[in-house]
Amino acid sequence: MKTRTRRLRGSEALRRMTRETRLSADALVYPLFIREGRGVAEELPSLPGQIRYSPDTVVKGIEAARNAGVRSFLLFGIPEVKDEYGLGAYDEDGVVQQALKNAKKALGNDVLLVTDVCLCEYTSHGHCGLVHDGKIANDATLPLLAQTALSHVRAGSDMIAPSGMMDGSVAAIRAALDADGFEDIPIMSYAAKYASAFYGPFREAAGCAPQFGDRKTYQMDFHNSREALQRIELDIAEGADIVMVKPALPCLDIIAQAAQMTPVPLAAYSVSGEYAMIKASGDYNIMCESAVAVFRAGADILVTYFAQELAAAIQKGDIG
Repeated sequence: MKTRTRRLRGSEALRRMTRETRLSADALVYPLFIREGRGVAEELPSLPGQIRYSPDTVVKGIEAARNAGVRSFLLFGIPEVKDEYGLGAYDEDGVVQQALKNAKKALGNDVLLVTDVCLCEYTSHGHCGLVHDGKIANDATLPLLAQTALSHVRAGSDMIAPSGMMDGSVAAIRAALDADGFEDIPIMSYAAKYASAFYGPFREAAGCAPQFGDRKTYQMDFHNSREALQRIELDIAEGADIVMVKPALPCLDIIAQAAQMTPVPLAAYSVSGEYAMIKASGDYNIMCESAVAVFRAGADILVTYFAQELAAAIQKGDIG
């Protein structure tokens, strides 16, 4: 006798009740861009529907998303002046630091503010680390990443997210935070970040495309999967509290493998290129299905430019 997979009969309510994958707005993180200036609230041409704020207007953007159910935000800074050393990244009065102070003053602990720690948005050459003789100076970059993290936490950051893929960055940041009395501040590490063509709209929005070469010497080769799992293990050993896979949709296999082996929560970043493609389709259902796919693969957290729309879809019952 043949064994058949039985399709669940019954009402839509029953199908919702027995879903294997559940989504919550609490698991969404909304990336926000903040540029220097005042009164800025401009749509990003490369990311239609996304707004670039200034430190004095970012609270409005956070509140709009919070009203839809989003409570966690990832802040990226865009300075007016960039230099060889990325000085704006660790300036105590830098663009992200100002935004943090304003948001914490207005919203307190009602939202979770996560801050990207990398130099690429702040360097004139567009690379994630210092450059010496045309090469990335990994070890010389680590103290600057630690200094950036400290400046963020002092301004009000609730979690640090190092994205530059410099070897040893998690350990350097963890040591600096602990030494300054911030033992309870978690680190969400971009542990498996591939050198991907899907980052184009972000680089245009942040003005951080490399001015020479590429980032393949420190970001991962997208042909490799075992390397991703090794990097995740290394970052956890260095003190990462959450690990991330980036990008999301092209890496569902990596998310699934990582979910089976990591003892800490797993995040996935649905990046700007993914957003741009889905947005161009104009199909609401593609947005919903794509998000479910990431969680079904095993992610616990989704960083996405669709966070506000997804939270609304969860409230409506279209997904969740």
